[in-house]
Amino acid sequence: MKKTAKLLSLAVAIFAATGSTAQAEGFKVGADVVSSYVWRGGEYGDSPAIQPALSYTCAKTGLVVGAWGSYAVNDVAGNRYKEVDLFATLPVGPLSFTVTDYYVSSPNSRTFDFSTDGPNIVELSVAYAKKNLGLLAAINVAGNDLGANKHAKYAEGSYKFYEKDGYTAKGVVGVGDEDFYGDKGGDNIALVNTGISVSKDRYTASYVYNPDTEASHLVFMASF
Repeated sequence: MKKTAKLLSLAVAIFAATGSTAQAEGFKVGADVVSSYVWRGGEYGDSPAIQPALSYTCAKTGLVVGAWGSYAVNDVAGNRYKEVDLFATLPVGPLSFTVTDYYVSSPNSRTFDFSTDGPNIVELSVAYAKKNLGLLAAINVAGNDLGANKHAKYAEGSYKFYEKDGYTAKGVVGVGDEDFYGDKGGDNIALVNTGISVSKDRYTASYVYNPDTEASHLVFMASF
């Protein structure tokens, strides 16, 4: 179950962190192509992936509702990782509140099965963004909450420290429950996500190190 629990998590931080930024009313579509799917210090799918996104922004409230997915390019042990997540983000001043349903497809799984041994996890998160600083706090509240998944918590801080000649760079530090985001077990909160990301135009390169699992990743992403 521990491995399954890790596979059930995604990048809602992307949507939560942007929720405080004013967006035009209407639909938005896009996709990222990544060399590997790494989120909150963990790697999922062990393959390059295509990650499409679809969202709609409401005019008066700024509420953003949408879907995000990750589809592995390669099979691993006869299985191709597939994740489809639904989210809603409400901006309130510098804060944004997000509810996300994480769903990872598996044989015979049902999309909206929120039982304690089902494929869905529901997370609540709140993000704060002001100038170059971003903060995020999240907790699992429903769905698959057996063992390590039960009310797993995560908190993250990011800071953009460089912006010149079209390049931007930011650092990230995140802590989370070891059972869910780490490797050593127990109910302790551990440092699970550290790194730096450098972006220019539609391209981003990120170095990520998880001190709890002692694993490192170098990820390239192109956004369209």
